[in-house]
Amino acid sequence: MISFAASFAAMFSGLSSFIYYPAISPIAADIHTSVQLVNLTITSYLIVSGIVPSIVGDLADRTGRRPLYIVTFAIYFAANVGLALQESYATLFLLRMLQSTITLAYGVIADIAPPAERGSYVGLLMGFTNTAPSLGPVLGGVIAQKLGWRWIFWLLAILSGSQLLGMILFFPETAKTVVGNGSISPQGIHRTVRDCSRSQTTSAATHTSPPPKRSNYWPNPLACLSIILNKQSALTMLVGGIFYTVFGCLAASLSTICIKLYNLNYLQAGLVYLPAGVGGILAAYSTGKLLDRDYRKTAEKYNIDIGRPPGDDLSSFPIEEARLRSFWYPGVISVVAVVGYGWTLQRTDVGLS
Repeated sequence: MISFAASFAAMFSGLSSFIYYPAISPIAADIHTSVQLVNLTITSYLIVSGIVPSIVGDLADRTGRRPLYIVTFAIYFAANVGLALQESYATLFLLRMLQSTITLAYGVIADIAPPAERGSYVGLLMGFTNTAPSLGPVLGGVIAQKLGWRWIFWLLAILSGSQLLGMILFFPETAKTVVGNGSISPQGIHRTVRDCSRSQTTSAATHTSPPPKRSNYWPNPLACLSIILNKQSALTMLVGGIFYTVFGCLAASLSTICIKLYNLNYLQAGLVYLPAGVGGILAAYSTGKLLDRDYRKTAEKYNIDIGRPPGDDLSSFPIEEARLRSFWYPGVISVVAVVGYGWTLQRTDVGLS
């Protein structure tokens, strides 16, 4: 349930992007600005999305996941209410940046999943995040067509408000710096309603480890930059960044291109995202299973026992080989698909299908 809740929370980041795309044209018309300027709000959103993890992630590692989830969802909820009510481009630009603050799911997965099973957990997470490309544009198209674009942000406010309430009441602390392997009782804001009720009924004789002493800490957004100095990590981030950039460019331009080339309405422009979303969900599930299989195959190759109690000690395990074992198959498919997509846009005799 923890991985499910974290994965669902992670979906909001992508959903905020994709539900927005079919409404770009009506938003531009309603606030009396150009489509190009509205597209800049996508750029601002992505820039902040790249900066926030270095701050929030570092702080969550030190102080815990639960407080940061509560704070970021509160900001996200307030930003959506503001976006639904705003009347100016400047406000739209600033509040869109505040939407891109939810970036903790991978940390939660690392807290609760052993390396041998992490592929399946990440597959679940990617399944939710890849749902956004199919669900978001359809919802955005329907709402923009039937109710008006402001209701897109009201819907996000309702969903995020419900998620925030659920996090406050039920989502447990998972950071090992706060609760260890589960033997340390959470304190203060790290406690859920269930933790509070349990502490009232627990016998005084029951032994629990004392909470670790933590000094005040100010996040250092530059600390993560040291990872770039590691050439293996830098190469991995470069490849992932290229794929994400291509995906973002295609997604941001798809609705406006289809409206222009095929004279679609806002609902139809949202529906054109369905194939990519369905493909993403299937890819997430199969990739998770493939990663776990590759992990087992690599362990068998080097006669490494992964049946022992789970842990995160990978010092003697060739994790790079395990994770890159099957990378080339989806990589080549993605490149061929992007080239084919670009070719079809240049041909006037190729239908939408």
